[in-house]
Amino acid sequence: MTSDEILDAVGAGTHHDPHAVLGIHPAGDGTAGWIVRARRPLAASVTAVFADGTRVPLSHLRAGVWAGVKAGERGRYEIATTYEHGPDFVVDDPYRHPPLLGELDLHLVAEGRHEQLWKVLGAHVREHDGAVGTAFTVWAPHARAVRVVGDFNSWDGQGHAMRSMGSSGIWELFIPGVRAGAVYKFEIRTRGNGWVVKADPMAGAAEVPPATGSVVTESWHGWADHEWMERRAKSAAVSQPMSIYEVHLGSWRPGLSYRDAADELIEHVDRLGFTHVEFLPLAEHPFGGSWGYQVTGYFAPTSRFGSPDDLRYLIDRLHQAGIGVIMDWVPGHFPKDAFALARFDGEPLYEHSDPRRGEHRDWGTLIFDYGRREVRNFLVANALFWLEEFHVDGLRVDAVASMLYLDYSREDGDWVPNIHGGRENLEAIAFLQEVNATAYKRYPGIAIIAEESTSFPGVTAPTNQAGLGFGFKWNMGWMNDSLQYIARDPMYRSHHEGELSFSFVYAFSENFILPISHDEVVHGKGSLFGRMPGDHWQKLANMRAFLAYMWGHPGKQLLFMGQEFGQLSEWSEGRGLDWWILDQPSHRQLQEFVGDLNRVYREESALWSRDADGSAFTRLGGPSWNPNVIAFARRDWHGNTVAVLCNFSGVPIYDYEIDLPETGVWREILNSDAADRGGSGVGNLGIVHADGDHRAKMVLPPLGVLWLKHDRHAHIPSPTQG
Repeated sequence: MTSDEILDAVGAGTHHDPHAVLGIHPAGDGTAGWIVRARRPLAASVTAVFADGTRVPLSHLRAGVWAGVKAGERGRYEIATTYEHGPDFVVDDPYRHPPLLGELDLHLVAEGRHEQLWKVLGAHVREHDGAVGTAFTVWAPHARAVRVVGDFNSWDGQGHAMRSMGSSGIWELFIPGVRAGAVYKFEIRTRGNGWVVKADPMAGAAEVPPATGSVVTESWHGWADHEWMERRAKSAAVSQPMSIYEVHLGSWRPGLSYRDAADELIEHVDRLGFTHVEFLPLAEHPFGGSWGYQVTGYFAPTSRFGSPDDLRYLIDRLHQAGIGVIMDWVPGHFPKDAFALARFDGEPLYEHSDPRRGEHRDWGTLIFDYGRREVRNFLVANALFWLEEFHVDGLRVDAVASMLYLDYSREDGDWVPNIHGGRENLEAIAFLQEVNATAYKRYPGIAIIAEESTSFPGVTAPTNQAGLGFGFKWNMGWMNDSLQYIARDPMYRSHHEGELSFSFVYAFSENFILPISHDEVVHGKGSLFGRMPGDHWQKLANMRAFLAYMWGHPGKQLLFMGQEFGQLSEWSEGRGLDWWILDQPSHRQLQEFVGDLNRVYREESALWSRDADGSAFTRLGGPSWNPNVIAFARRDWHGNTVAVLCNFSGVPIYDYEIDLPETGVWREILNSDAADRGGSGVGNLGIVHADGDHRAKMVLPPLGVLWLKHDRHAHIPSPTQG
């Protein structure tokens, strides 16, 4: 470029390195002076005003670029500008500031190894060289120029062109005076010389949809969950009780903000005894009907419910109440919205460039290019961001199966095999291993959970044993089989016993969570209550029996909101839950029964401490065989034993004989047919006795489940000793 072409490009805001021209530089003519240049189109006069009082008039060169020479020391300065038909301005000059990114940061970003990427990319309020403002940084390697546009420059970025940081593909600019709350985007010149305007992929906040601007944000939240975090770091989730209440915040009680929800959600979850809340994705998303699963702002909590600090407040309060927080995380795909990640700098960047690998056929979305180190870094850092900045206790990773297989939901010829000719997505597998290994290394005690619906081996095996390294896997097979079984009329269940018992074959192959999630109560499936056969009483009995079986089954539990009180209608994100139904005593009793389940479950370590240990589980049988009865026992490390006996027939079974693991007294610690929980009151007066051959005779309630705990030190009444 000639000097005139350079000045024209700087004046138009299209130069890749405006700092090389604008700002203050050695005069270069053998003197000790400094040349000051500033871009001020349409100005009548421009003056550099230095901190020591020196004023240096600037002369117009070309295309709105002005220049002047200062003798002596370099010094800090501001630019004073007068206009013929407008106000005068005295402002700091963005182009006098050196870059904030260091060589180490640039190296780590280029290598895809910056574990705190959110601290160097995006928009951050900084004090820099005597000025307070915002440092804007963005990765756009295909761009020919990048400008910052926002409400602070009337959305005209010509005066805020960014500088290229070389082969890293990063562009940066510090703009003095821009503070938290400013709305901005990046204006990117593509290699085809067109312009695209994009939200910041690393923004910490966003405007309330349908607006799409990014928002400069700062955090002033002071965490008060230190005891929780210290206790979590010393434990392993797999050996702790975990019953999860899954929540879509927007429809749990519509209209509540993050802060408003704290008291009501804590009271509800604490009263029912759930150990964790799992939020459907809270990262920013443009379309509420996606429930958060089509993310455009991976580092921005949705502004629908308040600020990022408001979300911190909610999580902090939950922790102080002893409730863990899991958040759904979506690294498998992202939407095609023009303002977001799609073709970010005019070309495929975050998505794979080959449509056979870069487009999701089912969801009309784009698939991340897991083989690109910067993209992989973006996602790994995003997981760490939520764990670090928001103290979440776990991430449930959505749609893992779609990530693992190149032919997922594709016809022959519409997918590309891996380098070995197979269907496994080796790059996605490597990414999942990296994010899990890194997260567990940095944050002991967390839980990373895979929503994975196939038989892919080693999902929860350690990465050093060729596993994916997840802490847990959703047991989708159990979910499908058990829901199919429980929907059958009890008259026909005897022919389908395997739908419940098959899960015992593989229950210990992974660390499982048993999910009755939002996916099971939408798209015409109806509510869990609505799936139950029979009249209203029978539906409630089936609900109690199914949940008691579920809580007794090996694995942790997850239940979607509304199912705890037997919501009648199918869930919709557009309206609240049917809280009114709690005015009916039978539904309130169901909710109280869920509280019983969680209370007893948490008290009995046999039901959670060895979930993945097959040696701690025993199927129970005996002379009285009935295909409607499922019975098994669970043990902890201290010899405590709980037997779970399920009668899924519609009638009580009297004089049922079964062999229990221990002789002596077994106390009834839970009966789903208890009269005060809406049942018929059939039971064993609280005690079952197993003789010297371990055999016990009892009554099993209709559509009922008993939990019996062996009393190792029980007093057995006798004629001589009452």
